[in-house]
Amino acid sequence: MRRVIPFALACLAFFGGHAQAGQTCSENPPTAETLQKAFRLALKTRDALEASGAEIAFIGRVGQDLSQYRLRYSHLGFAWRDHPQGRWLVVHELNQCGTATSDLFNEGLANFFLDDLFAWEAMIVLPGAETQKKIAASLREGNFVRLHEPSYNMLAYPFSTRYQNSNQWALEVAADAVGPGPLSGRTEAQQWLKANGYAPTTLEIPAMTRLGGRMFRANIAFDDHPSDRRWAGQIDTVTVESVFAFITARDPASKRVLVRLN
Repeated sequence: MRRVIPFALACLAFFGGHAQAGQTCSENPPTAETLQKAFRLALKTRDALEASGAEIAFIGRVGQDLSQYRLRYSHLGFAWRDHPQGRWLVVHELNQCGTATSDLFNEGLANFFLDDLFAWEAMIVLPGAETQKKIAASLREGNFVRLHEPSYNMLAYPFSTRYQNSNQWALEVAADAVGPGPLSGRTEAQQWLKANGYAPTTLEIPAMTRLGGRMFRANIAFDDHPSDRRWAGQIDTVTVESVFAFITARDPASKRVLVRLN
């Protein structure tokens, strides 16, 4: 799952162990062009983060084309300025090489973008200062670890603890940090999210598409979804857009910053 990237020592602050999220692992090394673009996007993103004065930000990337679902961003994590292992590392959940098992990773910005992106851009969401302080404190205390569920499902139902997807983990960590917490665990975090107006994204996925996904993708399951919604082809899940919408609606001091390669 991890590979060593032969690149200039000056880049090491941006790279960590590379993990492939939601994809089958490939033995093919990244091309020189991919390395260059990942590093350039990392530099632009770091500059934007530094200019913001933030200590914590949500950061989303475009890992695949989700336009048929009217979505842009596929995956998010926390960009943490004062990470113990280095400045502006990304803390996020990834499933391992297309499997139904996930883990938590700390990666440099370039590695975060070195995952076969569909588009070279990032969306940064900067919560208000008070929210940032609470999330940073939660990360320092390690609360995010107890909210991790290794049973990965790309389309996990937002109000079930059977599985978890990467965006759901980040959302639940944020809920634990800003709620009347610390909360007791995932169940209480989900209850708090529902009570405070979190609205998942509803994807329209026909039965045959669901069957194909369940049969041929280890990291897709639907058995955690309510039966009536599932049979109607209405699949509710946590997406980057739904997380960003919840954060910005709840925190009027938050703002968005788009970073894109020219």
